Amino acid sequence: MSHALFDLSGHTALVTGSSRGLGRAIAEGLAKAGARLIINGVDPGRVEAAVADMRGAGHAAEGSAFDVTDEEAIVAAFNRFDAAGIEIDILVNNAGIQVRKPLVEFSSAEWRKVIETNLTSAFVIGREAAKRMIPRKRGKIVNIGSLASELARPTVGPYTAAKGGIKNLTRSMAVEWAASGIQANAIGPGYMLTDMNEALVNNPDFNGWLMSRIPSKRWGRPDELVGAAVFLASAASDYVNGQIIYVDGGMLAAM
Repeated sequence: MSHALFDLSGHTALVTGSSRGLGRAIAEGLAKAGARLIINGVDPGRVEAAVADMRGAGHAAEGSAFDVTDEEAIVAAFNRFDAAGIEIDILVNNAGIQVRKPLVEFSSAEWRKVIETNLTSAFVIGREAAKRMIPRKRGKIVNIGSLASELARPTVGPYTAAKGGIKNLTRSMAVEWAASGIQANAIGPGYMLTDMNEALVNNPDFNGWLMSRIPSKRWGRPDELVGAAVFLASAASDYVNGQIIYVDGGMLAAM
């Protein structure tokens, strides 16, 4: 039985990077809770395919294809929302990339690309959303962090820096915008079965190490982020602000 606190009917959610992967799972979960969706991705064809799938499942959805590292495209997208009378009530900053190599082998351009995609985009899109939320005195911002918001591993230095930044960007958003009725929180997924992690899933050594570290003894599924996402997007979290909820099978709790 559904609970009114978690009902997202009448609310519009923009989920970046939602044509596939974790973003797609989160978007589907928000839609099942009643939200109208705006699907985002850099590939217009993939975005439209995701929109068609959502509509085929009976959900209200439309697409907005833009590159989250292109500030002009972001501003233009929000201007289009304004012109169409679309109010973004829920923003999920999910878009991200991963590049794996030792820090000494990273070029500055590669470093910047990871930071721009995983961190700066959350600031720019969050800023544009907040400009509209503040006058309305309401809004939900959910940033996607990571276990790397807390811990580091070799070969993912830029990603770790970006996700650590997401944790404190979320706190900064909460501190500045809470008085305007906005809740800014984050979700920290653990190791999930996604395209981004395919190489790790197929690596016996890494998989063995991971199974020795995770109390749940398994990889997470993208749909297992939905509960946290709906909670943080709904009235159930109206006095929760500046927090990061880890959905990691207990990994951060274990020594």
